[in-house]
Amino acid sequence: MNTRLNVDTEVIDLGLIDYQKAWDYQIEVFQSILETKKANRLVPESDQQLTRNYLIFCEHPPVFTLGKSGNEENLLVSKEKLTDLGAAYVPTSRGGDITFHGPGQIVVYPVLDLENFFTDIHRYMRNLEEAVILTLRDYGVIGDRISGLTGVWINDGEPRKICAMGVKMSRWVTMHGLALNVNADLKFFDLIVPCGITDKTVTSLNKETGRTIGMTEVAERLKHNLEKVFSLKLISRA
Repeated sequence: MNTRLNVDTEVIDLGLIDYQKAWDYQIEVFQSILETKKANRLVPESDQQLTRNYLIFCEHPPVFTLGKSGNEENLLVSKEKLTDLGAAYVPTSRGGDITFHGPGQIVVYPVLDLENFFTDIHRYMRNLEEAVILTLRDYGVIGDRISGLTGVWINDGEPRKICAMGVKMSRWVTMHGLALNVNADLKFFDLIVPCGITDKTVTSLNKETGRTIGMTEVAERLKHNLEKVFSLKLISRA
């Protein structure tokens, strides 16, 4: 299948949603894309259906998630303590180690068939980072990459992560994605070794700018930058 520009991509806003429910929803659309790809292999190219693509935006109630290659020892408190704090704990199928999701954090789950774009996982991750970097720039914050580490950082001498990333891919279809700290309660990150990295800290957009920023506004800017970086044509679900 040839790479296309302006690929139709449906934007879905799930609002504040339980992590497991959002994961189940991802799996549903992920499997639907895989089924289309499977069916396409059985028919001539002229009869093949275009696979659908999605950007799922949401926030989660407090939850700690552990990647499939993560170390549970990076959770620094007992699971009973998390329950007392009203936070959940969920091992996941994404890459990476442990992180926190909570209100004030924009979570984006791109469920994309990369055969519609490019078949390069490293380019995919760098594109996600670039969309976040462009969004931060809109607020006068300089986002950066750190060699050998995934995500977006503020790197002005004291590196601190502002956006974590972890993905899963099968047959070039993506799951999971990115979590951008906008107005998130950073105290929860004190309960973990974020992403398994011991010598760096975590920050948020409101901490870097010194003001609270509307979540909807940031989400719209991030949508625009994802659209530009990936050459998408965004379609909002009515």
